[in-house]
Amino acid sequence: MTGHHSYTRQLVDLATPFWDTEAELTRRFFASGPSKDVWIRYLKAAVYKELNPVIGYGPTDSFACGLHMEFARLVDGFDAVDDGMDRRGFHHRLEQMIEEFMHYTVLAEVLEDLLGRPLQRGDAQQLPADDKLNKLRHTYVNSDNAAVRAVMELTEGGGTATFREGAKLTGGDFETKLAAAFKVIADDEDGHVDHAADDLKNIIKTESDFLAAKIALLKVSMQRLHMRNEMFSNVMSAAELNGYLTERGGEPIKI
Repeated sequence: MTGHHSYTRQLVDLATPFWDTEAELTRRFFASGPSKDVWIRYLKAAVYKELNPVIGYGPTDSFACGLHMEFARLVDGFDAVDDGMDRRGFHHRLEQMIEEFMHYTVLAEVLEDLLGRPLQRGDAQQLPADDKLNKLRHTYVNSDNAAVRAVMELTEGGGTATFREGAKLTGGDFETKLAAAFKVIADDEDGHVDHAADDLKNIIKTESDFLAAKIALLKVSMQRLHMRNEMFSNVMSAAELNGYLTERGGEPIKI
């Protein structure tokens, strides 16, 4: 294995305990028997995240949400359709945003079933830990260091842990519909880690690159666990979360 491939493997290994811990958070939340109000709180936060899916997005004040901003940029990109456009890159981005809108759709439908009404503006709600996570990511996706920017893709989605576990949910009509929604998202994100790792192999080539990427990875991965735990109504205490992460070989850090 070449040196820079080894760096990528180390980063995946560093991230894996965080993904394992997110999976455990998900299992514990489902096993806790959430009330209707707790499910609604979770789904409102989940719907918000799907409406604003791009890592480290900046201000969206003039748009309805992050997805609106991304689609507006794609529409503006048509100006170059016959003037040097990277057509395949454009198509890939378009497909990504269409997938994200479907992820929003399947979760919104489940939330509407619980609410007993169509979604209204303001139903989607960002929780504080997610806001902190996005601001942290925003710093890194705008870094001058290409390795730091690239490793953010590896942190996206938490290794699909929540959605893979969610697709296993069983129970009544609500649980069945939610599991189906999670499966749509998990299937779309399958292979994301491998793709992000492949990209890193071409970017992280020095020890300095690796160390910068490692710091960013650990901080974002830790904050992501805080985000997910908050969405799950703090199903783990801070001590439990840190303890489980440590048992899995992870490194709890203060953010």
